Amino acid sequence: MKKLICLVAMFSTSSLSAGEQCPLAAAAAHQKATTLVAAPADTTDDIVDTAVAAGQFKTLVAAVEAAGLVDTLKSDGPFTVFAPTDAAFAKLPSGTVEALLKPENRKKLQNILTYHVVSGKVMAADAAKLNSAKTVEGQPLVIKASDSGVMINKSKVVKADIVTSNGVIHVIDSVLMPADKDIVATAAGSKNFSTLVAAVKAAGLVETLQGEGPFTVFAPTDEAFAALPEGTIASLLKPENKGKLVSILTYHVVPGAVLAADAAKLSTAKTVNGEKLSIKTADGKVMIDDATVTAADIMTSNGVVHVIDHVLMP
Repeated sequence: MKKLICLVAMFSTSSLSAGEQCPLAAAAAHQKATTLVAAPADTTDDIVDTAVAAGQFKTLVAAVEAAGLVDTLKSDGPFTVFAPTDAAFAKLPSGTVEALLKPENRKKLQNILTYHVVSGKVMAADAAKLNSAKTVEGQPLVIKASDSGVMINKSKVVKADIVTSNGVIHVIDSVLMPADKDIVATAAGSKNFSTLVAAVKAAGLVETLQGEGPFTVFAPTDEAFAALPEGTIASLLKPENKGKLVSILTYHVVPGAVLAADAAKLSTAKTVNGEKLSIKTADGKVMIDDATVTAADIMTSNGVVHVIDHVLMP
């Protein structure tokens, strides 16, 4: 259970042996999008001062000031900051930055900025070995390394290992946005989970799945529910069958935010129901019992959703 819930590895400094090159560093070496040069290890400039001096993070610095986070990012830390350039902020819809800088949107701005920050000094070689990293905001970032570089969620790292006196900066080409909807709201906002949402309501589990969590939900689509024997859904939604419905639904929920890459390393996972799911990977696909994961890592404000093509039965 500890392995399941504790998804984010403890960060420790490591080095590459002669001849090795981490994918993150390799990708950065081929990028010419920024001229920022990594500061020496003994630099006296902190994260904020380094960003100001670079000249390419004016919007980020303005946002940090508006969010009241200057003192935090000038403190001892250490912190790892995935820093969007001015060009990255310019990709946002027109008016977005201006709206975020307003005093009434300070909390939302803080959430966005702290979603770009990870506690500890995570160098390129360490980041490339991870599948995820928990942010100061609370939600995890998805990390994927390949020969073409490293992606943080859907943002590409274009410069790595800019050392500061209180941490390290990795430059990214787009702004990261934390999820602002919980598991129930996320499912309700999709046209594919109307039966699941109805079942959650009938089982009295709405407040639970809107709670702090985090939770991992293996979510059957409407098609998956439709594949059950005729009359099964109608029967389960009856008040007298609430206990059975709760048992089935909680069999689809695992404590903790288990991202796809982490799930693929497991053979079993204990559910909120109390029973264990079997997990196996075959032909590049992840199987949960007899269901296939068809879409993974749908992030929510209180966990993660993986879409499956069959209803799981405890």
